[in-house]
Amino acid sequence: MISYITVGADDLARAERFYSAFLPALGYEFEEGSEGLSYVLPVHPGQSPVLPDFYVKPPYDGRPASAGNGAMVAFEARNQKQVRDLHAAALLAGGSDEGQPGFRGSYGPRFYVGYLRDPQGNKIALFSSDPNEPGRDG
Repeated sequence: MISYITVGADDLARAERFYSAFLPALGYEFEEGSEGLSYVLPVHPGQSPVLPDFYVKPPYDGRPASAGNGAMVAFEARNQKQVRDLHAAALLAGGSDEGQPGFRGSYGPRFYVGYLRDPQGNKIALFSSDPNEPGRDG
């Protein structure tokens, strides 16, 4: 099980603007600390932690942050409309488009996905595979 994911950022204000444009809509709560930004899913009394947490921080070694080649973080949305809406919100909040929301021929017939880069260049996917929505072929 993945416990947490961390991406690097040199400009935390830009990163906060980008990630806060869509992560709260997916249920994540935001906390800012001395070491960076934290987005966590709320835990109710008597409930086990809901994972993974997502952190945005300056690199520990003090060198500039860089995006991982081939690395990507994917967040599941409730439906295709939410993928489109959150993709658009993230673009307005400083992200760049890496692939408009839609179906991809090489994925399953219900996998609806949009791709972004955050202001630092980290690749992000927003997807839905709701079986109650039309698929690629229907």
